[in-house]
Amino acid sequence: MDLPPIRLAPGALGRLLVTLPYSPERVARIKTIEGRRWLPEEKAWSVPDKPGMLERLRALFAPETIETVAAPKAPPGLIEELTRALRTRHYSRMTEKSYAAWTRRFLSSSPGARPEDVGPFLSGLACGEGVAASTQNQALNALLFFFREVLGKDLGSLEGVVRAKRPARVPVVLTRDEVSRILSGMTGTPWLMAMLLYGAGLRLMECCRLRVKDLDFSQNQLVVRAGKGDKDRHTMLPSALAAPLTRHLEAVKRQHQQDLAMGLGSVELPGALARKNPNAPRDWGWQWVFPATSHYRDSQTGERRRHHLHESVLQRAFKEAREKAGVVKPAGCHTLRHSFATHLMEDGYDIRTVQELLGHKDVSTTMIYTHVLNRGGRGVLSPADKLGGGVGRGGGEGA
Repeated sequence: MDLPPIRLAPGALGRLLVTLPYSPERVARIKTIEGRRWLPEEKAWSVPDKPGMLERLRALFAPETIETVAAPKAPPGLIEELTRALRTRHYSRMTEKSYAAWTRRFLSSSPGARPEDVGPFLSGLACGEGVAASTQNQALNALLFFFREVLGKDLGSLEGVVRAKRPARVPVVLTRDEVSRILSGMTGTPWLMAMLLYGAGLRLMECCRLRVKDLDFSQNQLVVRAGKGDKDRHTMLPSALAAPLTRHLEAVKRQHQQDLAMGLGSVELPGALARKNPNAPRDWGWQWVFPATSHYRDSQTGERRRHHLHESVLQRAFKEAREKAGVVKPAGCHTLRHSFATHLMEDGYDIRTVQELLGHKDVSTTMIYTHVLNRGGRGVLSPADKLGGGVGRGGGEGA
């Protein structure tokens, strides 16, 4: 008797739902996929939607048939209006992409964009798909913006929404030795970027979007422009990076001059600056500190430009170096920022200074690093460390 085909459908943002007839063999196979989750209410498996996942599933379950179910398309025009509203209010490109994805998904389940459908949609994310609290909040913010700014409607209090649990987590922090081992396994531009993440406490995209004019070698500082919350801030520029950064910028400038000679050399500028100053996109100060290795064609102007280096280049290099260094902590590029803050506090710098360098709006956000240190600002010593030398070592029977 032939079993029904395996169905593959869109799930939560960045996830796929896999519905397959039960058998111990099939369950054992899908459990080999990293990051999979069983969703009892959906009676389906949720797997990461990443490149190669469809081919991986086909290889796992060959020769069985896998049917893919496409998500219904959103009504035409609404997503364009959402994008226009976001750009008018100067939201970041990443926020624009995220809000558009959540709005498309909601509209596929509620083509009429009814406010009463928002609550069940959000509850389904928490109950049916087990998304994290931050993911559910992101979907809520996207829909609040869509209804308020595009449709001109107020969603109200949304009572009865099942909220995803927000667990109390402390950030993963690397020791100084672990940081040294990982960074020693990196070379070239990825090493330089990783050193800035750790040495200046930058976020990943803050590092990728650095412009030449943002570096001040004479003051050993750099300016982070339009960081999280669209805020600017100053932070340190490590003296140890002055020489390698200078050599790197010399190579970037030679590349920029070659681009200019070919009639290129333009970069994207914020806001309407390019219209106010037509020469600014080719000015050396506005160039990316870490430019991409190739050009792209702007979809609006048709102009060939250089973008900044894609963040995945650094992410891959860091992961390879971490695995090579034998560090088992689930550390990513952002872990270097956590380590920067923790190590500063270990060195005795006050929390307000660390807050300013990190660009936190509220000191309570920075306070999490006191929990990582397990000292609460007072250097608490465990009572076990004060026991006398006569205490026996090792466990006895029943230990």
